[in-house]
Amino acid sequence: MFEALSTYHLIIIFSITIIISYFFNLYAKKSGVPAVLLLIGLGISINYALRFSGIAKPDLFPILEVLGVVGLILIVLEAALDLQLLKEKIGLIIKSFLVALIGLGATAYLAALSLNFLMDVELLNALLYTIPLSILSSAIILPSIDDLDEDKREFMIYESTFSDIIGIVGFYSVLTMVGSKTGESVYSEVFGNLALTVVISVVISYILIYVFQNIKGHVKLFLLIAILLLLYAIGKMFHLSSLIIILIFGMILNNYKVFFRGGLLKLLNIEKVDEVLDDMKVITAETAFVVRTFFFIIFGWSVYLGSLLSFKVIGIGLVILAIIYAIRAIVLFLFNGKDIVTQLFLAPRGLITILLFFAIPEELSIGPEFQGVLLFVILISCLIMTWSMISNKNKLAKIGEYEEDDLLKDEESEASL
Repeated sequence: MFEALSTYHLIIIFSITIIISYFFNLYAKKSGVPAVLLLIGLGISINYALRFSGIAKPDLFPILEVLGVVGLILIVLEAALDLQLLKEKIGLIIKSFLVALIGLGATAYLAALSLNFLMDVELLNALLYTIPLSILSSAIILPSIDDLDEDKREFMIYESTFSDIIGIVGFYSVLTMVGSKTGESVYSEVFGNLALTVVISVVISYILIYVFQNIKGHVKLFLLIAILLLLYAIGKMFHLSSLIIILIFGMILNNYKVFFRGGLLKLLNIEKVDEVLDDMKVITAETAFVVRTFFFIIFGWSVYLGSLLSFKVIGIGLVILAIIYAIRAIVLFLFNGKDIVTQLFLAPRGLITILLFFAIPEELSIGPEFQGVLLFVILISCLIMTWSMISNKNKLAKIGEYEEDDLLKDEESEASL
């Protein structure tokens, strides 16, 4: 059946998928329902439609893996291009970083202790599973928070971005430790790797920004993305923390006036660099949208809903969710005070959680049922966020109605006078 599809059929399928995803995004902004849930639902519907029709489903996991890696790179780059290192934002940046760091670390550790107790899993191995489940999904949060107050919206942007980055670095650091010799040699290897990657990343970023401002033509942006993908792949081959390269490049490009000072600033053509930066943000956002669309549809296509019917899966999933929201409530209260209800429930798990889960080597697997736990936590956290966003929209709508009624009463009283 699938071999019979012509080139035109594939083009039609690709085009319709992008169009549907676009309307999902529009609906998500109006309703508060995350577009990711709709995409996963579409993938699940396609999966079961094929099952009931008796059509054999192709193995799309290799495609999912490639989309996942490219999506991960684009998400980190997109997030880095949104980080503004401004003096007036320093307090917000530090606070959101600490909330992301403490929240992620405490959630991952307590959840790992729970797995250690409930499933008799070694603590370090359990962390490989709980770190991905402790990461906020900026891919879900960022398109969904337009209706929040400016301060809360900025805080969520920084927090979710830092959560992505810290979680990814933490995951691969733990992955390096698992199966290695314990002791100082492991920690020195991990931190030495990070230090070397940071130095290389800074040097490469300066060179790329200087070179690409002087390249003429309209294809240089995808050339730049291709070079970043190449650097990521080469870095992985040499066991470097490759995502640091992407992160630092994006931060330096978006804040080039901070990093290029004095004589270095004279090397840049400000107009050209601004042009590269603006175009890079557009290209990265558009490409990330396409990759996210197909990733979540294929993920929904690949999941088995029957795994959610296990009492063990539901029990472990509920324990992890309870830890997630309890830790988040405590950390937000300590840093933001009492006005935290909306932010408390904006804690979805998504693309990076899935990617890191599939990056765990098979020999470190703690059982096939944990894929059901992953799906359970992702779906429930997204549903809780949906409820929170819809409640917030209804609250804002009521406030708007009250303000409109008050305005009409004032106009009527003035008219009567």
